[in-house]
Amino acid sequence: MSGLEVFVDDTPGEVRGVVVRDGRFEHLIIEREADFPQHRLAARSVGRVAAVDPGLKGAFIDLGAGEPFGFLPLRKSDRLAVGAKVEVEVSAEPREHKGPTLGLIGAGEGEPRLLRAGPGVVDQLARLAPGVEPRAAAAAIRASLEAEEEALAPGALFAHLGVTLAVERTRALVAVDIDHAAAPGRDGRRDKARANRDGLMQAARLIRLKGWGGLVAVDLVGTGHDGAAMLAAARAAFGSDPAISYGPVNRFGVLMLSLPWRTTPVEERLLGPDGRPTAETRVIDAVRRLRLALADNTAAPYLTLRCPPAIAARVETLAARLGPRARVKADPALSDGVQIDEG
Repeated sequence: MSGLEVFVDDTPGEVRGVVVRDGRFEHLIIEREADFPQHRLAARSVGRVAAVDPGLKGAFIDLGAGEPFGFLPLRKSDRLAVGAKVEVEVSAEPREHKGPTLGLIGAGEGEPRLLRAGPGVVDQLARLAPGVEPRAAAAAIRASLEAEEEALAPGALFAHLGVTLAVERTRALVAVDIDHAAAPGRDGRRDKARANRDGLMQAARLIRLKGWGGLVAVDLVGTGHDGAAMLAAARAAFGSDPAISYGPVNRFGVLMLSLPWRTTPVEERLLGPDGRPTAETRVIDAVRRLRLALADNTAAPYLTLRCPPAIAARVETLAARLGPRARVKADPALSDGVQIDEG
């Protein structure tokens, strides 16, 4: 696969996988040691029916990981009673403070427990980029930090394409606005069609990187589009997954499609309800930056990471796995961020 790179950032507390295609980030996979393995995509477990909700047409399943329980959609023919044991598989990871979405395999036996873990980071990378050897160490750390920065950004400017994108997620849908500045001496109609094609490709890439799904509304440049051409461009950008539903371009120049939810969105993995990094994210990020500094500076006998006292103890526990050159010191002068010193 030409132009495809893969990175594995194995930092204490968290493993990240990054896929880069033609110099642009396509996927950011995050797996934390504190995650429940029962909640990972494609994990298979025995669960106990904790509640049946006819209004939601589903059942809540205790997977042995505590609340929030998994949600199992039920068909009309399904008959489950509270306390029944079932074998289930995760079809979508937790999001919006809800448990994972499950698929029913059949009847189960015994106490709630994990039967088969879902694919880990390395396995997922092998599926996304077969035959590509992952890179590690400092290059992988930098790739994961850069991918995180783009995944959390609300939009992007692609100056070489003449396209500006705003990609935002609301409670109801993902809104994509493709904007374009016409260049003097160029065919405006053709230029807009090209901008829409390029914008769709970049929007699809960013949505994959962010780990989003659901209803997507794309505000295309201009109106009076060639509907068939725009639909073909959308399929080329978002793919031929049978779970994706494509709608026509409406008279307002908006293209609608529906993407399956499968993974926990990146911002929900890293940020709290206030939009700031969670304590766990801050701890792991501090250890990651110390790990990068150690890789870049191999001459210093040791490096000291100064961090806020609120997270120092947890940082020190993880940093101890980086070896004797890694040291941590609580610094009351720091309320946020970290500082790394030699010696």
